[in-house]
Amino acid sequence: MSVLHYLKICNFQLNQISTVNPFEFIDFKITDALDILLVALLLYNIYRIVKGTVAINIFLGLVIVWTFWNVTKLLEMKMISSLVGGFMQVGFIVLVVVFQQEIRKFLLVLGSGKFSTKTMSRFFRFYGNKPAEPEVNVEALITACKHLSQQRLGALIVIERNSSLEFLKASGDRMNIEINAPILESIFYKNSPLHDGAAIIQGNRITATRVILPVSNASDIPAHYGLRHKAALGITENTDAICLVVSEERGEIAYVRNRSFINFDSDQVLAAKIKRDLAS
Repeated sequence: MSVLHYLKICNFQLNQISTVNPFEFIDFKITDALDILLVALLLYNIYRIVKGTVAINIFLGLVIVWTFWNVTKLLEMKMISSLVGGFMQVGFIVLVVVFQQEIRKFLLVLGSGKFSTKTMSRFFRFYGNKPAEPEVNVEALITACKHLSQQRLGALIVIERNSSLEFLKASGDRMNIEINAPILESIFYKNSPLHDGAAIIQGNRITATRVILPVSNASDIPAHYGLRHKAALGITENTDAICLVVSEERGEIAYVRNRSFINFDSDQVLAAKIKRDLAS
């Protein structure tokens, strides 16, 4: 074969390679975009539910393992891929046990009538970096709790978020009163017929009083916490609500979210935490 003939063959092969579309193997459809969007929405809501809890570390660890598994499958690393894949398959049963409360809360949020509108509005909130201001008059809540704590009057206030609390309101007295500090103080005054049980806040209105809440059966609750604190833990185990508790014995104000007591140093810090949680 002559050198000239060899160069012609090479030139022809280079021309063939240059005409090949490197993205020809990609077949992206509308259904693929919808699939990505649904997965993103699912992960976004799971993250919102486990955010601020110990479960967030487990969730992030699972995302890392799942990503590593798919990378090994893509690179055709069969041995490590089969090992990680076996862990992922068996680990599904473990996940149901570990995330029992989170799965329950997710299903409650999913079944609530507010899920679609709130989720979509929050997910597609592109304008500005600041979250929307919550409707609840947080300053009035904190002012009322401070006055109640100074008088050693116990109180339990539940603030509704995404999970509907309609199933609890039937156990108490339905109300429709705009939030202000004197009203809340009068509700939890010791001689008031409404002071027993919890008050439920929805939007900027008190929608129920004397509500009976489920009590947490957790064994790690400190002994000095009373029935109000256990009820606050119980409602945050089953819903995404947040609670303010005023101790009758010690006059302390406690903030409860996601089955845990949230520490704060001042009224301003507490108000900021509540506003952030209501906007998230």
